[in-house]
Amino acid sequence: MTTQLVQAPKPKQAKVVHGLTWEQLEEIDRSLEDFPGVRLAYLDGTLEIMPISPEHEDFKSTIARLLETYLDEADIRFYRRGGPSYGNKELGARNEPDESYNLDSHKPFPDLVLEVVISSGGVNKLEGYHRMGVTEVWFWEDGVLQLHHRRAEGYERLNHSELLPGLPIDLFRRYITYHDQYDAVREFRQVLRQRLG
Repeated sequence: MTTQLVQAPKPKQAKVVHGLTWEQLEEIDRSLEDFPGVRLAYLDGTLEIMPISPEHEDFKSTIARLLETYLDEADIRFYRRGGPSYGNKELGARNEPDESYNLDSHKPFPDLVLEVVISSGGVNKLEGYHRMGVTEVWFWEDGVLQLHHRRAEGYERLNHSELLPGLPIDLFRRYITYHDQYDAVREFRQVLRQRLG
C-alpha cells in the first residue's frame, strides 16, 4: 500500500514595508489587533506582514503535535509558549513564531522556534532570533524542514537537531506530510516507543 502524502503550498510574497520606527511598528500592531490571521516580523526598520492560511495552520499543528509527541516519549520537560511576539526596541527585532518551546525551564526567550513559511518577504528572521538567543529555529518551507542551530556568528544549517539529538529527524520529516494528522501522530508515537523503549 502506498502512503498518501500532503503537498505543501508554494510560499506567497508577504507585504514588506521599509523605514519604520519601533513606535510605528507598535501603532500598526495595535491597529491590526482586531484582524486575526496576520503575523508581523520586524528587523531594523523593515516590517513584514504575513497572512495566515488554513494550510499554514494545518502544517503548524502537525509539526507541533509530532514534536510534542517526541518530547513526551523521550521524557523531556518542555513548556510550549505558542506564538507570542518576542523581541524589543533595544534588539531592533520582533518575531511572532508559529510555535515556541522552552526546554527544562521557563526562560525569557525560547530554546526552539517553529516557523511555517507560506509567505515570505524581506525580514531576516534568523537575525532577529539570533539577537534573542534562540538556540534552534526550524523552518518548514515548500515541503522541506530546515534546522538551524545558533552559533556565535549566526545560525548553522544542520541535518539533525543538536538541541534534540535523539530525535529521528528523517522519520519526523516523513510524518509531517502524512495524509492524516491523527494517524501521523499515532504511528510516530508507536515507532518512538519501539525505538526508545
